[in-house]
Amino acid sequence: MNLEFYKYQGTGNDFVMIDNRTKIFPKEKTDIISHLCDRHFGIGADGVILIENDKEFDFKMIYFNADGSQTFCGNGGRCAVAFAKYLNIIDSKTKFIAIDGKHFAEIENDIVSLKMIDVDEIKIQENSVFAYTGTQHHVEMVDNLDHFPVFEKGRKIRYSYANPGSNVNFVQQINNSTFRVRTYEKGVEDETLACGTGVTAVAIAMHKTNKTNSNSISLPVEGGNLEVSFSENNGVYTNVFLKGPAKFVFSGKIQI
Repeated sequence: MNLEFYKYQGTGNDFVMIDNRTKIFPKEKTDIISHLCDRHFGIGADGVILIENDKEFDFKMIYFNADGSQTFCGNGGRCAVAFAKYLNIIDSKTKFIAIDGKHFAEIENDIVSLKMIDVDEIKIQENSVFAYTGTQHHVEMVDNLDHFPVFEKGRKIRYSYANPGSNVNFVQQINNSTFRVRTYEKGVEDETLACGTGVTAVAIAMHKTNKTNSNSISLPVEGGNLEVSFSENNGVYTNVFLKGPAKFVFSGKIQI
């Protein structure tokens, strides 16, 4: 089969996008997903995103990690919004459905602001914080993030959690409202240039542990800059928005 695809990236978190409104893509074949994401023998990406029709929402987003496992992806969600606009499914605002529930988003030029799920599952541990922001996230503060062994430490921590494991975010505070982040992602099994659900977890964890009193956080990542804002009431975080660029890279066809 000759598959048409589009490549998008959000602060370096990159995705193979497929218009699957006609249900042409064989979702059950995880080996095809892994092949598409392979940076040597395929297109190369952190994940694959399908856009499908939905009766109640503008579209349905289905996200696969590079290993074929399904979860939600914040930067992937923002890229899905940009792709849906390209396909003329939406204009500047949208409501869509994903594996973790419904989402609202706005897009202006290449900047997408995506409403994330409410967050109330926050566990303060001895040297870290665990939060669920659409997928599982471990947040840990470190010194000298430039030289920190993200892959080695991240992989060890990722597998210390019960199945399906956890993404791992290492954080260095820059000032009261700025936190630099590097992330090891499960499913990709490597450090990625950015992680949207990851920086969302970091922003909330930093507020929860009183590292900041701001409800608007700047989060420099390896691939650029993201912003997270939220409201907090009695330990529950609502109106959580992830904001940053989502850009088209290239399109093509590949034989699968």
